[in-house]
Amino acid sequence: MKPFRERNPVIVGMVSIGVLVLLFVATFRLQDLPIIGGGTIYRADFSEAGGLKEGDEVRIAGVRVGKVESIELDGDHVEVAFRITSDAEFGPDTRAQVKVQTILGSMFLALEPEGEGQLDADDAIPLERTTSSFDVVDAFSGLAETAEDIDTDQLADSLTTIADLTRTTPESFQKALDGVSALSENIAARDGQINSLLKNLNRVSGVLDERDDDIIKLMEDSDVLFRELVARRAQVHDLLTSTAQLSDELTQLVRGSREDLAPALAKLESVLAVLNKNEDNLDNSLRLMAPFYRVFASTLGSGPWFDTFIYNLPPIPNIPNGGVS
Repeated sequence: MKPFRERNPVIVGMVSIGVLVLLFVATFRLQDLPIIGGGTIYRADFSEAGGLKEGDEVRIAGVRVGKVESIELDGDHVEVAFRITSDAEFGPDTRAQVKVQTILGSMFLALEPEGEGQLDADDAIPLERTTSSFDVVDAFSGLAETAEDIDTDQLADSLTTIADLTRTTPESFQKALDGVSALSENIAARDGQINSLLKNLNRVSGVLDERDDDIIKLMEDSDVLFRELVARRAQVHDLLTSTAQLSDELTQLVRGSREDLAPALAKLESVLAVLNKNEDNLDNSLRLMAPFYRVFASTLGSGPWFDTFIYNLPPIPNIPNGGVS
């Protein structure tokens, strides 16, 4: 197997970034993964959804135990499916109620455990044991009965007092109210973009759900990689320590030999100056040396003796014409 430190750092970096991106995206759909998610889905029937929506919390005695998965119309009532991700137990006679979570209108599903044992996931909580956040008919009926008991004079005094307080409201508080109003208008204006963002997130979660096996395999491979890095931690530490020691020794060597190298470098500079001064003479010597070496090689190239001759040695005697009979 090729050592990890010898692999291409660009490829390793790209793979690491891809793993981090996948892990970041997977955190938004952890509940849908087969190993990390889990939990059991139950159902409850309501006459009115009451502002409840997907993703709202499910609580038992104020403690979050799950979230709402889906809200669908089933005939004359609404069927709410919710996932329980904790080990909370609630009996077969459990009641469910939609309650207000914040003053901004957020809702949550509250369970009131009743009975012994555990509610069967196939049995929905019926309408008789569920309560919506409000009932329109009951609200108007109660309003009529309450309006008869209202003291109109006291109500008028209260409104007058509120008006007086509003006149002396600090400017900073008025600006805060204006900011809240502007924020709500901005959110309303971006409703289409928010819906598009939610749809895209839904597509991403769908792709992740389809590729859950690949993601699990990638996580397992990442675990092997991290284990190998941990196993090689001692070797990496020794390498860094040895490199630091080598650096210290080289530093000491340079410092110790600096005094010896300084005179040598000074003399070398003088030699280079002489060579530069006689550069033309050296070039002429090398040019004239070439014919000499060529003749010298021809003289000694025939064996362990000199192969040469000398002209007019001894001198040839002058023989007159016709001297040979």
